[in-house]
Amino acid sequence: MNVIYPGSFDPVTNGHLDIIQRCSKKFNKVIVAVLNNNSKSGFFTIEERLEFLRENTKDIENVEVDSFSGLLIDYAKMKNVNIIIKGLRAVSDYENEMQMALANNKLYPELETLFMVSNTRYSFLSSSLVRELSLFGGDVSCLVPKAVEIALKNKFKGA
Repeated sequence: MNVIYPGSFDPVTNGHLDIIQRCSKKFNKVIVAVLNNNSKSGFFTIEERLEFLRENTKDIENVEVDSFSGLLIDYAKMKNVNIIIKGLRAVSDYENEMQMALANNKLYPELETLFMVSNTRYSFLSSSLVRELSLFGGDVSCLVPKAVEIALKNKFKGA
């Protein structure tokens, strides 16, 4: 069984990587799909995010890193995958993710969304929190992979 784990991953965090690792043990293939939202400019480019993910999942044989734009349901159909994985950190995540899951299922009835509860070590962690901490010089070394930490420091030099 193959699954898609979609997100912006801007930047990828240790929480994202935890979900990817856990999924890789449960499913035949995990497609980590970075959303390329043309209406929003990301903090890191799509290419940078893909590289961070590829570098940090290179030792997990059944993980594929890809990007997509447009509707997730169209991407899922193209990949012939009918299971989406979404991580939940808190109850506040559930409302939004539930709404998206129901909308996706309405448009593509074969598509199921499975929710994975975050490891408690990462239940507070989000990409936006990491960016904000980095902006003000906070230590994010325990929150993101080393390459992301370095890239964040470089982006905020002189900020």
